[in-house]
Amino acid sequence: MSATSAGTKLAAAKSPGTRGKQSLRLWLRLLACENLVEQTVRARLRIVFDITLPQFDVLSELEHAGSALTMSQLSQKLMVSNGNVTGVVDRLERDGHVRRRASATDRRVQYIELTDPGVALFREMASEHERWIENLFGDLSASEIKTLITGLGKAKDSIAARLDSN
Repeated sequence: MSATSAGTKLAAAKSPGTRGKQSLRLWLRLLACENLVEQTVRARLRIVFDITLPQFDVLSELEHAGSALTMSQLSQKLMVSNGNVTGVVDRLERDGHVRRRASATDRRVQYIELTDPGVALFREMASEHERWIENLFGDLSASEIKTLITGLGKAKDSIAARLDSN
């Protein structure tokens, strides 16, 4: 790198507004990527499995937990209200993918667990979901993916640090 080139980069980094504009561009690019991936996954889940993304998310949380979860636990993990989870669980229960079980000690508490058909369906969907995501990022090399993961990890840490200090 020449001295002129290094000086230009240093001046650009220090000039007011440039970093802010670049940060805004980064944020918008992240939003665009997230929206494209989410739209694609939502459509494919609906077309291939006749299931919604929130239903997939509930099945995923239950599979990951490995045991029954309360409605409150599910809503916390999914970061949505109990009311939102109730409607999704209702549909999953109707379709035979989950079952409700009342708590032995508190009748107000209901546990939600995967049924055997729910486990089988989720595993099939998860496998297909992984293929979709791999395909969507198919033009990126393994090295580029690793670089993005590292950079986005740093971005997440930076954002989290500023949230904790406010």
